[in-house]
Amino acid sequence: MRSFPSLGEFLSSLEARGDLKRVAREVDWAYEVTEIAAREARGEGPALLFERVRGASFPLAVNVLAARRRIEWALGRTPAAVGAELEEILHALPPRGFRDLWRLRGSARRVLAMRPRQIAGGPAQRHALTDLARLPHLKLWPKDGGRFVTFGLVLTEHPVLRSRNLGIYRMHLYDDRTTGMHWQIGKGGGFHYHESEKRGAPLEVAVAVGADPATLLAAVAPLPEGIDELAFAGFLRGRPTRLARGRALAMPVPADAEFVLEGVVPPGERRDEGPFGDHFGHYSHAAPFPVFHLRAVSHRDRPIYQASVVGKPPQEDKFMGEAVQEFFRGVLRVIHPEVRDLWAYFEAGFHNLLAVAVENRFAKEAKKTALGLMGLGQLSLTKVMVLVDQEVDPRDRAAVFTALARHFDPSEDLLLIPGVPLDTLDFTSMTMNLGSKMVIDAQRKPGETPAELVRRVPDPRSFDDAVLAHRLAWGSLLAVQVRAPGRAVLERLIRRPEYAAVKLVVAVSEDVTLDDDELLLWGIFTRFDCARDVVPAATEARGAWLSCRGPLGIDATWKQGYPEPVANLPEVVAKVERWWGGPTDSA
Repeated sequence: MRSFPSLGEFLSSLEARGDLKRVAREVDWAYEVTEIAAREARGEGPALLFERVRGASFPLAVNVLAARRRIEWALGRTPAAVGAELEEILHALPPRGFRDLWRLRGSARRVLAMRPRQIAGGPAQRHALTDLARLPHLKLWPKDGGRFVTFGLVLTEHPVLRSRNLGIYRMHLYDDRTTGMHWQIGKGGGFHYHESEKRGAPLEVAVAVGADPATLLAAVAPLPEGIDELAFAGFLRGRPTRLARGRALAMPVPADAEFVLEGVVPPGERRDEGPFGDHFGHYSHAAPFPVFHLRAVSHRDRPIYQASVVGKPPQEDKFMGEAVQEFFRGVLRVIHPEVRDLWAYFEAGFHNLLAVAVENRFAKEAKKTALGLMGLGQLSLTKVMVLVDQEVDPRDRAAVFTALARHFDPSEDLLLIPGVPLDTLDFTSMTMNLGSKMVIDAQRKPGETPAELVRRVPDPRSFDDAVLAHRLAWGSLLAVQVRAPGRAVLERLIRRPEYAAVKLVVAVSEDVTLDDDELLLWGIFTRFDCARDVVPAATEARGAWLSCRGPLGIDATWKQGYPEPVANLPEVVAKVERWWGGPTDSA
């Protein structure tokens, strides 16, 4: 199996396969690259190498992993095969005899490659720059707070334990030597900074920009705290990750990156970071975050700067996020043997919608499983979890929502959890890092007669002139596109007897496309807070338990205080349309 020790070697391989598109025409780092990359990601087009970016001295690569085939080429197999191997290793540990050792024989090379290798000097340390001015940093969207490092692999060490963390955190450029450091809630780099700040000490940080695909995928992997992502990269690659002495830091830095930014994040310093159009498809509000101070920049011969475009799905993060789900599906089954499969939906920004297929070995085991998953690593940031029976494919949105139509009874199958930690990027609670969650149990009940699917409903426009359009989706969800505000419309509709058999009635804003499944899920699950915006048709108090009856309404309309959804400038869209065209056109 071939592995790729650097970004450049992987891009050369893609070019040989005809899956790299070189663009010789000069492009603008403001919005133009965004428009081109988004077009190509929608059609799983080729990786893009822009040879000339306005004002920059180096070429720019985007959409490197924005296709399933490229991830499989990078790994030399499917992500599911990686997941199956990890599951087999965990089941065989500790070895109980020769049979377990024999089962692990094919993984020996990968396991041995997990220990990073220290070398005297690497390609990434060959040349130096004085600052960040000549690099092709992008401004993705018109209302972003500035230019950003969007694909920086941020390496830190715990100040006491010396364990490493490698994660991708955006970096807002304030000037040529200072950036923000967007350590979100629950991230390993943020935990290291927390420990360092408690001691009143600066935290050393090395940022690799441009890396081999195994390191890129390891950096987004939801590994348990304290597990080294560089070790996991070695496992994926089958060759150890190489580290070298940095120019300005005591800690070692990636030896095979394209660029390495070395610096420190001092304790007690905060600066407004953002706004930034993130992968929820909205601008995240400006907020105070730690500050990175550059000490040194080094790079390899003929380096390639790498960036990632994020925004309204699908973008490159769709393909990376789905790959790492495949990696760890089996690992989660080892922790929770009752889980048959699970899937987080990229359409909803991954954390906002998770479907889990569970085998109940005792009554309501799935609810126990839901609570366990909601306290586990990155799954703890899940906002809406839907439980389905073991034979239901969680990846199949139609199957999941059909199960909801047949089996969900809001009077007993809704679990609401208010006042809990939430993804930093989730803006719906109006309070950063805090919000609410809910679990929807869409599993069969013993002796139950499943509800019939709703095939047709009266047009809501005949009852309310604030409704602009509607769609009955998957027999369970009535989506109504409404003029703002939507709450009053929703409350009227859920109490109408004509919609009593519909399980969910969802109000969405005018910008949400109802006939596109992906954009419909995006428009729903990125725009409501469970505790505030879920409205039952009726409630009944049973002691401390408030039971919901009738259709469950969800007000997923855009609300005052929400950040705007991202959109490119019309003149940029028109310019790109003139010279670039559709996903398969040539530059």
